[in-house]
Amino acid sequence: ACSAFSQKSCDECLKNVSCLWCYTNNTCIDYPVRSILPPSSLCSLSNAQWGVCWINFEALIIAIAVVAGLILVSIAVCCCYCCYCKRRSRSRPDEEEEQLARKREERRLQSLQRKHERKLKHDEIRKKYGLLQDSDNPYSRFENE
Repeated sequence: ACSAFSQKSCDECLKNVSCLWCYTNNTCIDYPVRSILPPSSLCSLSNAQWGVCWINFEALIIAIAVVAGLILVSIAVCCCYCCYCKRRSRSRPDEEEEQLARKREERRLQSLQRKHERKLKHDEIRKKYGLLQDSDNPYSRFENE
């Protein structure tokens, strides 16, 4: 029982995890399991030690709350950041697709322009050697061989 360690030392009392050390009257008492925090009638939180002797119960609760809060906030920040990154990465392919479509259209127009220039050049060569009928004179002589 925890009361056997009363009037001894905090270290000896807290070797048993179910014990609570109270500095006001140097007593070792059973931790009130039914309530989460020990009532102030038993021992005030600033004078109670549980788990370790170098930090009082009040500071231990505050430290655990701060650490838990930091973990929750960091998880929330990570989730928000990941959602933002996903949303951002979804918008990027749209921009990239538009850019690729623009480049594809530019290449198609350049190709059509080169094709037209080649046709004009070939028509000039055909006209030069008489392989192309003159558009000014649609009636040409029919020659029999």
